[in-house]
Amino acid sequence: MDADSPAPASDPTTALGDGKHPRDTPRSPAFRAFIARDWQPRPTALPDRLPSAPFAADRRRRVGAMFPGERLVFPAGGLTPRSNDTDYRFRPHSAFSHLTGLGTDQEPDAVLVLEPIEPGSSAGGEGGGATHEAVLFFRPRAERDTTEFYSDARYGELWVGVRPSLEEITALTEISTRHLDEVLDALAKDAGEDGLSVRVVRDADAAITTHLDGARGAGHAASDERRETVTSSDAELARVVSELRLVKDVYEIEQMREAVAASARSFEDVVRALPQAVATVRGERVIEGVFAHRARLEGNGTGYDTIAASGPHACTLHWIRNDGPVREGDLVLIDAGVELDSLYTADVTRTLPVTGRFSEAQRRVYEVVLEAADAAFAVARPGTRFRDLNVAAQTVIARRLAEWGLLPGTAEESLDPEGQFHRRWIVHGVSHHLGIDVHDCAQARQEMYMDGILEPGMVFTIEPGLYFNADDLMAPEELRGIGIRIEDDVLVTADGCENLTAMLPRTVDEIEAWMAGLLGR
Repeated sequence: MDADSPAPASDPTTALGDGKHPRDTPRSPAFRAFIARDWQPRPTALPDRLPSAPFAADRRRRVGAMFPGERLVFPAGGLTPRSNDTDYRFRPHSAFSHLTGLGTDQEPDAVLVLEPIEPGSSAGGEGGGATHEAVLFFRPRAERDTTEFYSDARYGELWVGVRPSLEEITALTEISTRHLDEVLDALAKDAGEDGLSVRVVRDADAAITTHLDGARGAGHAASDERRETVTSSDAELARVVSELRLVKDVYEIEQMREAVAASARSFEDVVRALPQAVATVRGERVIEGVFAHRARLEGNGTGYDTIAASGPHACTLHWIRNDGPVREGDLVLIDAGVELDSLYTADVTRTLPVTGRFSEAQRRVYEVVLEAADAAFAVARPGTRFRDLNVAAQTVIARRLAEWGLLPGTAEESLDPEGQFHRRWIVHGVSHHLGIDVHDCAQARQEMYMDGILEPGMVFTIEPGLYFNADDLMAPEELRGIGIRIEDDVLVTADGCENLTAMLPRTVDEIEAWMAGLLGR
């Protein structure tokens, strides 16, 4: 049989189609006995508790208190195929990570279940007054005398490395663990239409959700009313765990500081690499690669696809193709952030002159964007509505564009909801929550997000911009092709706010001096 021929379907260790078993692994009993021999004993010491564990336990208590007497299911999710039998690098669902304290990529297919306990009982719970017992269903490593050890490309140790044992996961998280093979029976137990109420984060794992829908009587044969009831119930759970992240705890804030600091170092790397970018045909890729290099060294990677937009590409808000040249005299807009192993990410934008010096036209636009950002900073304090950040920044932009004669009327007419003419040059909002997702808390209710009141511990961006496309005939000719955004990460404090990204320069003069120092000029 040649290397491209399918193996017999009756051979489970070489079958194709399940994405788990390579087609050409040995399968004889003699080989299985041979490969199981003469390995060093595994370490017996258990790992220390994760720093995130006590914070995750508090989060679980808070979620459980919202749904007493109900089973709550938080899948990590599975591997996503990139092509054929090749998967993307795994990232657990954010709700799972937030409630377990686990990050990175060691737990595909795991499921956290909060199982309701009797009121007043602490047996199996998480401290006094706990409403639920947390159970983490996880696939531990297989021993070396199993075929999984050497033949399973999804879980096998020789393919993906040593997986933790159940005891090790419990030591790390302080959560009771059970083998993943038990999860489907555990989820379906007492989960009928007239039984225990069960909720699941629906978008995390389609297989788990489908299984639960069947157990809850909400499968394909169910009435539309039943399916709608179950879906609505699940949506409420997703909303609650999203809103739980609106105010960050001490651990989360420290992670945000570390992510920002690593990102700042990456921006310094980028400035030093600008001469190389200019000398390279696809210089934007140089910038992307340099940022990603440190992100992988110091964290899990980048928190989102890096935008490295030079010249007129900066006017495309989500330019991630990054295949253009970097030319002297142009600006380059870099929107990037380091994601730590804990999955908390920074989100920073700086717009830099490639040669280290702004032209007069570039400076003119930049200083309006900076003024808009500063206006948003001025209102970023407890008691302010989140949407007021956007109002403050947009007001500055509308007034300056009116002064430049670009609006069909006054700034006030443009700021009216029926006008919004200034939004031609800034179609995006100027702030979003930030944390374990780059656009964090996205499933929170309107009244908790856009209409929410700022509280100490909230972390979000402030990121106004102005974008004059090269083919925009309304824009003054000297401004065409200029796109500028300034984005900082902001922590609300007891009496105001802290710019977490303040170590990166923001003003024209600061940027020019900073770049001169890094470029040795």
